[in-house]
Amino acid sequence: MSAQSTGQIPSTTPDLDATVVIPTYNGETYLDQILTALERQSFDGAFEVLVIDSGSTDATLDIVARHPEVRLHTIPNEEFGHGRTRNLGASLARGRVVAYLSHDAIPAHDRWLHEMCAPLVDESLDVVAVMGKQIPRRSCFPLLKYEIQMVFAGFGPDFGTTLFRWDGVTTDQGTLDALSFYSDVNSATRRDFLLDVIPYRDVRYSEDMMFGRDVIDAGLTKAYAPRGAVIHSNDLTLAEYRKRIFDETVGLRQIGKDIPPLGRIAQARLTVRGILGDTARLLRDRDYGRAARLGWLLRNPAYHLAKWSSYRAATHVDLTDDEAIRRGSLEHSRKDAQGR
Repeated sequence: MSAQSTGQIPSTTPDLDATVVIPTYNGETYLDQILTALERQSFDGAFEVLVIDSGSTDATLDIVARHPEVRLHTIPNEEFGHGRTRNLGASLARGRVVAYLSHDAIPAHDRWLHEMCAPLVDESLDVVAVMGKQIPRRSCFPLLKYEIQMVFAGFGPDFGTTLFRWDGVTTDQGTLDALSFYSDVNSATRRDFLLDVIPYRDVRYSEDMMFGRDVIDAGLTKAYAPRGAVIHSNDLTLAEYRKRIFDETVGLRQIGKDIPPLGRIAQARLTVRGILGDTARLLRDRDYGRAARLGWLLRNPAYHLAKWSSYRAATHVDLTDDEAIRRGSLEHSRKDAQGR
């Protein structure tokens, strides 16, 4: 079923247990694998899959058409917003729980949806938002692979659900950042919560981090569900990775996170520390064959150089200088390349 956006957010009465919402734009690379994995879900209830496409020009819509049970809603590209479109998905959803997947996140097993919904339907937990685990692709470059693994390992063990709630007393910024961390690459919330209590904010970037902070600031509970895992890591060239770091850092500053300017000495120290740490990990990493390991030992340092030079630039850029932000942005460069 395809519907064109009218600029108004429609309302749907929920009559299913869950809706999986997938915002897409030129998502042909992994979309068929995602939709096939969703068709194979073992879920104790009724659910639907809703794709919201914002003007794809590749085979995305053809792939959706090959999965006739998928609902399709299309919007003009200029109406897309990371938070705005997820709110639209909630309003269109027929499920009481809304699970979100980015168009490159593949459910790792057939109980993914069950694991993402379980903390929300257990009323004794009083959970309002769930973040699932991300497992990097085998093709992921080492810096990003190890970063993803370490980030999610820090949220709790793989054998159980971890709950996060602010005690109302702690003021340490690092602790608050950890409590509020959230990624809607792989997440779930109750539909009525998004529509009536805390929606996503319509910001340029980092809408998920702002949503997580809003939940924690409200004294509510969010969960990390490691068994609700997806295969996901961004497929980026070195140049794209540099711009992605710029986008992420500027986005965090734009939503109010206090990120002090990084000096050149600190940049050099972080770069060297990252290279040395990844070198030690690579030498022990049996996911790579000998030739691949040698190749990454030579190439991975360039990603660290790109990461911290771009991070430093993002901490110094004037947030009122739209042109400077545009020059450093991956999203803007992709839009410019495609004439959007």
